[in-house]
Amino acid sequence: MRAVSEPVTFGPFRLAQSASRLERDGAAVDLRPQALAALEALLHHTGRYVDYDSMIHEAWAGVVVSKHTVAVTVGEVKRALQEFGEWISYRPRLGYRLEVPHSEDLVRQGIHFGNRFTREGLERALELYRRAATQDSNDLRAIEGLANTYLLLGTFGMQPAPAMYQAFLDAHRRAVAVGGMTPDLRGERGHGLHVFEHKLVEAEAELRRAHAEKPESGTIRVRLAMFFATTGRLDEGWNVLAQAPSGDSLKGTFPPAEVFILTCRGEVSAAIDAGARAVDLHPYMPLARALYADALNRAGRGEEALKQYQHACLMSPDLPWLRAMEGAVLARLGRRAEALEIIEELDRIREVEYVDAYFMAILLHAFERPDAAFQELERAAAENSATLFLLDVDPRLDPLRADPRFRRVRDRVFAPAARPGRSKAAG
Repeated sequence: MRAVSEPVTFGPFRLAQSASRLERDGAAVDLRPQALAALEALLHHTGRYVDYDSMIHEAWAGVVVSKHTVAVTVGEVKRALQEFGEWISYRPRLGYRLEVPHSEDLVRQGIHFGNRFTREGLERALELYRRAATQDSNDLRAIEGLANTYLLLGTFGMQPAPAMYQAFLDAHRRAVAVGGMTPDLRGERGHGLHVFEHKLVEAEAELRRAHAEKPESGTIRVRLAMFFATTGRLDEGWNVLAQAPSGDSLKGTFPPAEVFILTCRGEVSAAIDAGARAVDLHPYMPLARALYADALNRAGRGEEALKQYQHACLMSPDLPWLRAMEGAVLARLGRRAEALEIIEELDRIREVEYVDAYFMAILLHAFERPDAAFQELERAAAENSATLFLLDVDPRLDPLRADPRFRRVRDRVFAPAARPGRSKAAG
């Protein structure tokens, strides 16, 4: 058998050095050594047929076995690849062929850009996923990529939530039609029910089921933890994160989720430590810096918080809410002229593109304009701002909670009967 000298990546899979281990998105795939050898032979001839004699020579090291044994082994590989098993085909007299769609390169580029978690990166990912889906209308990863990217653009307040959520639902339906309701798609549906529809009982059921079906998914785990946290069950949310495998704490949105939950729990020192780790792990993720800045600000370290917000704005200048949070810190530091410049700048931007009113409310309250702040909060409710899912626990809104207008906005956003469990913040 020819041993690979370095790892081979194809789609979401990675065949480790010496063909000793197959991984999917970093998680091991259970496959016996002989099946790994057959997969290696197919990868070595990607796009070309491997006949019986070549398969015996390369995968069985010349030991003759029946064609039935070869067929069973290749069938085992196809099952291990799950929905990507169709990449392996068979033709009599020609043999087996592994054909990775051309759209796969576009999907991998989309994943790369999407992992930046910036508006520019996500919009670039969206373009790549669209091209991939155009090339192959049944490419599940491309359609899943579209759905997830629309969800993120809406969740992070980068584009108007109603439009992004409708686009997500359309792509999600396509993905389910192609590949069925996978745990990842179920998790995304639960997240959408939570953030955009505020159907919390249904959201919890979907997120719990997705987590039970795929407990190794860090994305599903973070979404379940954030669901618990934002519905007032902060300890449950923290426990979901704490039970994750150690490697998960290094990935994507996991560190920012830690910072947010610790801040909401009032553990500000721990939140600052977690924020510093998050920025160290993901220095180019604006969300990590923004949450770290918020923890610093709550500890009275406004100047340090300001530097983090300014750094985040430099990395992602197309996110107006980051500028709003920078302005709120400036106002609290007494630098009102600079804060006013940001308010005026965001008013101009709002004339041509979306600005999340939720963050404008925080900025205007910091600028000591409470009536204007509540007008923005009402506007956020009218626009169905995705950020409203934080409403019950977000410490940045604590100064507004005693005002009766806050209760009216909250009741408009959440139907009381939809609340699962008990919410400490809802009171």
